[in-house]
Amino acid sequence: MKEVSESLEDYLEEIYQICETRQVARVKEIAEKMQVSTASVVGALKALRRKGLAHQERYGYIRLTKAGREVAENVFGRHQALTKFFHEILGISLRRAEQEACRAEHSLGEETVERMILLKEFMETRGRLKENCIDMYRKFLKEKEK
Repeated sequence: MKEVSESLEDYLEEIYQICETRQVARVKEIAEKMQVSTASVVGALKALRRKGLAHQERYGYIRLTKAGREVAENVFGRHQALTKFFHEILGISLRRAEQEACRAEHSLGEETVERMILLKEFMETRGRLKENCIDMYRKFLKEKEK
C-alpha cells in the first residue's frame, strides 16, 4: 500500500469514528466534524478510493475497506493513547491533550508511542509508586508554575 499522508490519516480516523456509531458516513457529516469544505472531503475520498482505503456509493454512503479500517484503527489508537498520556500523566487539560495528540500521532514514531503507553501502564499499575510518582510530578509542576 502507498504511503498515507497526515491529512488522509485524519480523514480515515474521522470516517472510522463516524462508522463506529452509524455504520456509514456521508460527505456532509465528515465536512462538519472536520470543519472543512465538502469539496475537501470529496478530494480526500477520491485519494482514499485510489489507495483502496475507502468505498463510496455514487453520491452516497462511505465505508472503509479492510485496509482502510486497519490504518484508521492504528491512527485512532495512537490518538487515544497519546491523549490519555498527555492528560492523565502530564496533567495537560483534556482539550489541549486532544489537540496535541492530533499533531503528535502523525510525527512520533511507533516505538516512541509504545514506550509512552508502557510508561503510563507502569505508572498506573505499581501501587504506591503510582500515587507517589504522579502526585510528586503534579506537585513539581505546581511549584514550577508559580
